Amino acid sequence: MNKTLLLGLAVCLTLSGSYAQKPATDKDKPAPKEETFIGQAKSRTLNLDSQVVTSGQVTIKGQRVPYKATAGTIPVWDEDGKPVAGVFFTYFERSDVADRSTRPLVISFNGGPGTASVWMMIGYTGPRILKVDDEGYPVQPYGIKDNPHSILDVADIVYVDPVNTGFSRPANKDVPAAKLFFGVNQDIKYLADWINTFVSRYNRWASPKYLIGESYGTTRVSGLALELQNSHWMYLNGVVLVSPTDLGINRAGPAQGALKLPYFTATAWYHKMLPPDLQKKDLTEILPEVETFTMAEYLPALAMGGALSDQKRKEIAARVARYSGLSEKAVMQQNLDVPTQFFWKELLRDRGQTVGRLDSRYLGMDSKDAGIAPDYNSELTSWLHSFTPAINLFMREELNYKTDLKYYMFGPVRPWDNTNNQTGENLRQAMAQNPYLHVLVQSGYYDGACDYFNAKYNLWQMDAGGKLKDRMDWEGYRSGHMMYLRKEDLASSNENLRKFIQKTMPKNNAPAKYTEGGR
Repeated sequence: MNKTLLLGLAVCLTLSGSYAQKPATDKDKPAPKEETFIGQAKSRTLNLDSQVVTSGQVTIKGQRVPYKATAGTIPVWDEDGKPVAGVFFTYFERSDVADRSTRPLVISFNGGPGTASVWMMIGYTGPRILKVDDEGYPVQPYGIKDNPHSILDVADIVYVDPVNTGFSRPANKDVPAAKLFFGVNQDIKYLADWINTFVSRYNRWASPKYLIGESYGTTRVSGLALELQNSHWMYLNGVVLVSPTDLGINRAGPAQGALKLPYFTATAWYHKMLPPDLQKKDLTEILPEVETFTMAEYLPALAMGGALSDQKRKEIAARVARYSGLSEKAVMQQNLDVPTQFFWKELLRDRGQTVGRLDSRYLGMDSKDAGIAPDYNSELTSWLHSFTPAINLFMREELNYKTDLKYYMFGPVRPWDNTNNQTGENLRQAMAQNPYLHVLVQSGYYDGACDYFNAKYNLWQMDAGGKLKDRMDWEGYRSGHMMYLRKEDLASSNENLRKFIQKTMPKNNAPAKYTEGGR
């Protein structure tokens, strides 16, 4: 996510103990223990190594799943063994499993950079999710409910908050946080070391391991896959990329301009702005046609630039207008390459509305209809509206993690060092070295920040020789960046994760090796 998304983008007391097991329904849930905080200030000095343990249960696919939840911090150490930060985590373990040697462990990150793991934890895969309507919009009263689609039935999950997100913080003000934490490769290095500590402490070395990241988290987990192998000798079974970034794969110039057109089509279709003959078709009927045009005609036309004939320029402008819902005049005025911010402003300009960046189903309202970009991200303000109360309720009341420290939805991590981002190549190399390793990509058709066609392009460029394609899968959903906020996609995306985990668990004693002449 870029700076726009970031909106410009502890002591946690050492507590331990356990709640009584949570009933299956919110209705029967006992009232939380009454506490008063008046005159009882909590310290804001981060305890780098602490935990709180509670218990609960959830019904998933008709099956009762009891679990233990651990919320706490584990230190990050420098090269001299000195603690320099505390990383906050929330760990859900199914508690009726005796042998964890075959029990998968999913390590979950969100992105930003600079945002916590809150989004997927209480929006997607965790046992408890926030209360929103069926399309993902905020409702009151705010709260948390059971997630009947959680993957906790098939895997344990740890949600990790990098430094300066959630409750994670540097050890003190003298720690050079920018140098140690705030960059593509710094982030990968210290988090790989932290994962090593977590896996050792919780005895998960024998377990099949998976990384899942969303948005910038996909950059993070792509780099972690190779770092864990090369520096910690930890090998994975799967990496899941939810709404992936460009993974450091260069697409400047014509490719960058062309690849966003299928996303324009999806958004225009959703808002009924396409010509009638296209609008009457289903979305997935239209997109293959647009994808073919994008690669075979639109990209070469942008590459030709001023060498394109006037006639050909008009033909391309007409096709781009047809597929984007914009006027031919607007396309021509942009020299055929329509900026995404302009698209968000222009598509519904005559209605006096803008469309969202991360999820273009969301509508915004600017002070003026004129302009070249929306005033604000309509989808992000909606998400913060619903997620912020829910995560604070969940952490402080259900998980019993008491602190006066602010939970950073978006924390101060800027400037972020993006130099030498080779994470797409890192992931390819990790797959080449490890025959067990598979990749799953999940994209929302209405995501304008990490759009679905660029996600496909990542896979094509990572594996130009086609040698790994049997271990790479892509899935599309009729929603945006956080596809799981739509009730229908919450069910299907979790089920696809469940199937991916089950599919990539090797048969007992099956060796990790390539066969002669095969993959």
